[in-house]
This record gives sequence, C-alpha cells and structure tokens, in this order.
Amino acid sequence: MLLRLPTSLPEAQRCLAEGAIPVGGATLVWAAWQRDGFPDEAVSLREVPEANVLGAGELGGAVLLHRIDERVPEVLRRAAAGVGTGAVRRTATVGGNIVGSTLRCLLPAALVLDARARVLAAEGPFETDLAELLAKKPLLLSLSWREPVVSGYRKVPGGEIPFVVATAVHASAGAGARRVLRIAVRDGYEFLSEGVPCDAGADAVLDELSRTSMGTLSAEGRAVVREQVASVLERAGER
Repeated sequence: MLLRLPTSLPEAQRCLAEGAIPVGGATLVWAAWQRDGFPDEAVSLREVPEANVLGAGELGGAVLLHRIDERVPEVLRRAAAGVGTGAVRRTATVGGNIVGSTLRCLLPAALVLDARARVLAAEGPFETDLAELLAKKPLLLSLSWREPVVSGYRKVPGGEIPFVVATAVHASAGAGARRVLRIAVRDGYEFLSEGVPCDAGADAVLDELSRTSMGTLSAEGRAVVREQVASVLERAGER
C-alpha cells in the first residue's frame, strides 16, 4: 500500500480524485485492512495545514486526540480525553473518530457546539453540517463553532458502550437575546440532540426537555441528564 502525504489542499484533492482511500490515525481501519486486504493507495491529511488547525473556534480533522487542550471548549476537551487509552489518543484523529468510528466519542460535543464541518471531496473543499458529514462521510478538514458561554461533559462508566451527556449554553445573537441550552447524549449507538431556551431556570428547562427525545431515555439516563443540566446552568449563571 502506498501512503500519500499531501502538503496542500490541491494536492490532497488530486489524491482523492485518483482514488486514494482516506485514512486518519488508522486505529479503526488497520484491522479491517488486514482482514479484507489493503488498498493500493491511501491518503493522510497530517501534513496539510488546514487539517491541523487548533484553537480560535476551529479544530482540524487531522489533529491527534491527545493534542486537544484548553484552546477548545471544555466539552470537546473532556470528550477527547475520554477516548480509549493514552496510546490510542496519540494515534487517533478527530476526523477518524467522528467520521470513521461507530462510537463517535466526539460527536456529542460537536453537536452541542452546533459545529459546522469543512470537508474535502474530489471536486474541492466545501462547508456542510454535521448531518451531511455523517450521512455522506466526506474527508473532514476541520470543525468550526461559535464559543459557548459554558459547556460540560459526563461519561458514565460501565456497559459495553458508556452513556454520554454533553451540554453547552449559548448566547443567541442580537439585543435582548435569550440563552439556549444544547444537549446531546450517546445512548448505545444512538445519538440524541436537542436545544431549548434556558433563561427560565433548570426546572423549566428539564420540564421542556422531558417533552423531547430526552424524555425517551431510561430512568438512569434521565437522572444523568438532570444532573448535568443543573450543573451547566449553575455555572452559566455565574458568567
């Protein structure tokens, strides 16, 4: 297998057009390739500057998980820190986790940040939302978002797939704008995401959330949601 390492977007675009298979940190695809056979050519974005941005509301798809630090919101930083072992985090990439993984440990954090994706196809780079990113699985160049007021993350130990709750409070644009709470959970292989106004306090927010997809969670899941919502709203009240 030839691993191509382009150093620019036009070069990476040519690799895709010529049929090279995208590979992140190879933590997920290596075993499948060993079983099913290696492609003739693969392409990595680890030398492309646009895929290695970190900070100022942007995170590159080629960034290794162990590099994610205080330059990104708490919810994203804690989600990355909870992926696998230290050895995995030193190899796995943002793009590989969100696009290539079935667990998608960073996805709840990206959802509550209302992130947008910049992706690369054989036709060139373009911007899209997370729904299209997951449906069509193009090559992720970077994620971008508007900085939240405050955010939070909880991964519940136990079970084959740990239950995850991510939260973020955002200030809407414009004069007299209301704050909005965004919440996302990973329940097994299912991801749920909701957004509700949160100026009326935790009780009102939880009551409204109970009438959304969050109300379909198990009693244990709803308890974790209640705890996380109360915590993030309390911290938001201090900002």
